[in-house]
Amino acid sequence: MSPSLAMVYSRAKLGIDAPLVCVETHLSNGLPSFNIVGLPEAAVKESKDRVRSALLNSHFEFPARRITVNLAPADLPKDGGRFDLAIALGILAASEQIPSSNLTKYECLGELALSGELRPISSALPSAMACADQGRALIISADNAQEAALAGGRCYAAHNLLSVCAHLHRREAMPQVSAVPPSAENTVADLADVKGQRQARRALEIAAAGLHNLLFFGPPGTGKTMLASRLAGILPPLSDKEALQVAAIYSAGNGGSAPNWRQRPFRNPHHSASAIALVGGGSTPQPGEITLAHKGVLFLDELPEFPRSVLEVLREPMENGEIRISRARAQLCFPARFQLIAAMNPCPCGHSGSSSRACSCNFEQIKRYRDRISGPLLDRIDLQVPVNNLVRGELQSQQRGESSSTVAARVKSCLERQYQRQGVSNAELGGESLAEHCCLTQQQQNMMETAMEKLGLSARAFHRTLKVARTLADLTGEVQIQTPHLNEALSYRMLDRG
Repeated sequence: MSPSLAMVYSRAKLGIDAPLVCVETHLSNGLPSFNIVGLPEAAVKESKDRVRSALLNSHFEFPARRITVNLAPADLPKDGGRFDLAIALGILAASEQIPSSNLTKYECLGELALSGELRPISSALPSAMACADQGRALIISADNAQEAALAGGRCYAAHNLLSVCAHLHRREAMPQVSAVPPSAENTVADLADVKGQRQARRALEIAAAGLHNLLFFGPPGTGKTMLASRLAGILPPLSDKEALQVAAIYSAGNGGSAPNWRQRPFRNPHHSASAIALVGGGSTPQPGEITLAHKGVLFLDELPEFPRSVLEVLREPMENGEIRISRARAQLCFPARFQLIAAMNPCPCGHSGSSSRACSCNFEQIKRYRDRISGPLLDRIDLQVPVNNLVRGELQSQQRGESSSTVAARVKSCLERQYQRQGVSNAELGGESLAEHCCLTQQQQNMMETAMEKLGLSARAFHRTLKVARTLADLTGEVQIQTPHLNEALSYRMLDRG
């Protein structure tokens, strides 16, 4: 390679991926100039001024030559200040102020301050994971180092440009950061705090044990939100691979690190959220709430208050476990294997079916209110459970129900049984696997056909009822689905009955 030509590796940000970018720097004779090519956005073009000031304030010579920086591949959009460090090192290597022989062993990420200090960037963890896969060491801002070290590769924490150059000169080595996983402390409220509501608690356990979608409906103040917020606490902890994937999604989504290392995410968007906020998008596609809830829980409170057009975008991700976003500049696929739990009132005034207060809504008002949730979306919700007012004495009772840890132990055992038998949770069964593991006797088939006719169940609702029955059988340790399991599963499709 020519002494006036240098190459430094870096990483771009593309959704939750981090494609490799080769920062090529060439110094040539001619009038002094500084050009950056390779589809740079405004923030990347502005790096010219940041790099120049950082080099001068770090007591390096800024070459008075024609400088051309190419960010390859040229058809990949580049944005942000993540390439500042790589551009600065490329200029120093091309002008022979630092050795270039070992540069290809590293990947460099970081935004430069005018003083030469290194500032953190977004999407550090996906970049570190891709770097580790390639077997190179990563040089990154000290503020990003702990996050990047979770990827398991070699990671060096740099405070400024001078420390990076001293390391490359082998005068003073930068500290290599080891992974310290975030705290695994459980911060979810305990299920024992819930008073009464035996049926709702039972439904919550079934939903967790098979990763089924769940809808609570009932008058205001009966504990629907309280119950929903306890779901994450009874789900089994994430595996190392799942926790790393969730952490990478949060890193790429500018959401910082995941709230807790092994605890499943719990997302609770307001009902004013737009479709793009929910599923992701934008001119440069970013992950939405369903992706941030990957491997965790998406809670939609006041479900009918969400615009119907917003709710409809959930239908495909709920089936496929991913969301594909197509824009003129990029087509990206984000993971979205979330568990939906929702809550709603039974009518506009909220007191339909209440034992303590009369409902003021007529039939047409109730129908319009419930019609805000489409049939296809309701089909995809496996458990539709009423949450009624507490009976007298329950609210002030000092008796506590089962704790989250007790229920979580049963849930974990049930899910382990499913993964050993079929490799996926019951909620993910489909096709031949569904037929194999949810087979019914002739008498049970006749009973289900009658139920479908009387309740007006669709084929999708029928299959989801079978999956819930399979979970009920697993909770009781049964090898085959029994008729009581089918009856209980059918009882949880309350809204399908009108």
